[in-house]
Amino acid sequence: MSFEPDYRNILDAANNKRSARLGLYEHFINAEFMEKLKGSKFAELEGGDEGDLKEFFANYCGFYREMTYDTVSFEACVTQILPDAGALLGEGAGPIQSRADFESYPWDELAEMYRQMADKKFKVLGEAMPAGMKGIGGVGNGIFEVSEDLVGFEQLCYMQVDDPALFAELYVKIGDLFVEIWSNFLDKYGDIYAVCRMGDDLGFKTGTLLSPGAIIANIVPQYKRVIELVKKAGKPFLFHSCGNIFSVMDEIVAAGISAKHSNEDAISPYEKWIELYGDKLGMFGGIDVDLLCQRPADEVFDYVVEYGTKYRRVANGYALGSGNSIPEYVPVDGYLAMVRAAAKIRENEG
Repeated sequence: MSFEPDYRNILDAANNKRSARLGLYEHFINAEFMEKLKGSKFAELEGGDEGDLKEFFANYCGFYREMTYDTVSFEACVTQILPDAGALLGEGAGPIQSRADFESYPWDELAEMYRQMADKKFKVLGEAMPAGMKGIGGVGNGIFEVSEDLVGFEQLCYMQVDDPALFAELYVKIGDLFVEIWSNFLDKYGDIYAVCRMGDDLGFKTGTLLSPGAIIANIVPQYKRVIELVKKAGKPFLFHSCGNIFSVMDEIVAAGISAKHSNEDAISPYEKWIELYGDKLGMFGGIDVDLLCQRPADEVFDYVVEYGTKYRRVANGYALGSGNSIPEYVPVDGYLAMVRAAAKIRENEG
């Protein structure tokens, strides 16, 4: 293996500095997708005992190194431990529909439940990463996503009107939970992560899912609490959100984020993100997932070389990757064309 990871390339990009070598970044790469390239099965091992976890993360981290990433994207999601939840995945209304539900929910138990689920994964991840590599991610899910999981999106909209006090208290309570979980994570595992991240999909093609005012008043203040913890630990903070969120971006930037990921050409050309925020934030992504899925590999390669070179030139800090993630359905040839194009850009830079 000739490639030697150096997490400082991603660290610099997240701090909005030009990295010595162009970094590759993905918010998420589906483990079943990895299996297609590796030719071996390991995805189901993530849910096993310590031995299974060691084999899982050996394969998982090995994939990232083989594909020439400097960091491993990994997070353990809060929604995995929420009792009776699941509305985020379309499993009906969540367990909190009233103040009585809110007050009887086992909030005080959740942080410990998360530790029991996640600590063993973070521990083995730290042992599995090769020299020069660190993690990017951390505590999975965002403030809004957890509210959706606990209540349901449609029900949240009703709650905002029918019981605005409960709506506001819900977000403060979720913020309290995140502060406790993130504090434990940073204390125990902060040293194995180069960049901390929150993914919270606030928007869709033409706007935000909640009104901009509701997001700014209720969700952004909870982001700020987590960001302050991360910054105090000496880490940059990468914010991932899908959708058209320009109406709330200034407030999110003001909350202290270091870098931004997620873009879709149908919403806005990536150049607009760089024009508006490239002087303030590291820029991650840039390559629309639809391109990887729909275009022949040779066209993907040429496009990524051209535009990746441009983004690298005009943004202060830039890491190349898809505008969202690599789910199982992405064609292997399209993905590999993007990785080869990144290698070509590196080669052209000498």
